[in-house]
Amino acid sequence: MKKVLTLIAAVALSATAIAQNWKIDGSHTKIRFTTKYLVISDVDGEFKKFDGTFTSSKADWSDLQATMTVQVPSITTDNEMRDKHLLSDDFFNAEKFPTMTFTSTGIKSLGNNKYVLSGNLTVRDVTKKVEVPLVYGGQVKDPWGNLKAGFKATGKINRKDFGLKYANAAATGEAVVGDEVEFTIDAVLIKQ
Repeated sequence: MKKVLTLIAAVALSATAIAQNWKIDGSHTKIRFTTKYLVISDVDGEFKKFDGTFTSSKADWSDLQATMTVQVPSITTDNEMRDKHLLSDDFFNAEKFPTMTFTSTGIKSLGNNKYVLSGNLTVRDVTKKVEVPLVYGGQVKDPWGNLKAGFKATGKINRKDFGLKYANAAATGEAVVGDEVEFTIDAVLIKQ
């Protein structure tokens, strides 16, 4: 009897540890960024094309593995001239480096549905370790029966750390573009 109970417990444990695969719901996910213009104002933008896969076998997401790819040419700041400049070698050099990627290396729970996702971010030909604060918004079935999960990621990076080197200054000395870039990702995942 003891062996039967052990076997049942092992089967139940393995059933709960089955990896769940998720993909980005591109229609309901936004990747936005903000940086300073001449130190006096913010400039906002977003990337319109991206993809991502996410895997977790635990209900609390404590073993989350994530990869994301952003299509750099999909950048928009609602200013065509500025967007072309961002795609140039002063910034992304989108012709040579058309994607940015993030691959997670670990996750730490802070409690209350808050996490820090660690990983490698590659922009241009530079890869750096980053930590991304996450807030888990929960799960729900949409009207068509698809299980969806929501996350909000926020953070900051220094663009020059990734080779986005543009450094012009105004006549009075202020940087035309700030070095610090804040980002927000409102992600909706759909279970596969």
